[in-house]
Amino acid sequence: MKNFKPYYAVIFTSTHTNHIKGYTEMASKMEELATQQKGFLGIDSAKNDVGITVSYWETLEDIKNWKQQRDHLVAQQKGISDWYSWYNVRICKVEREYDFKK
Repeated sequence: MKNFKPYYAVIFTSTHTNHIKGYTEMASKMEELATQQKGFLGIDSAKNDVGITVSYWETLEDIKNWKQQRDHLVAQQKGISDWYSWYNVRICKVEREYDFKK
């Protein structure tokens, strides 16, 4: 078994409005910016009628710093004013993980 250190997952679940002009570009920019932040471990995303993006972080402090990052704050405000009709954020501690691959 590999050496495992617990980490945190931020689960962002959302639905869009009909006004998503600029959303795709901003989402790409935020993903790229997140990769440059201290404590960032990775990201998974799936979008259909409901979008789910999970980002992974070393500490709760790293998550707090990302939430307050200047460009991310701009994106959050744009999301509230234009792009999202609803969203939910969950922050979870990952104690264990495993996977399967053929």
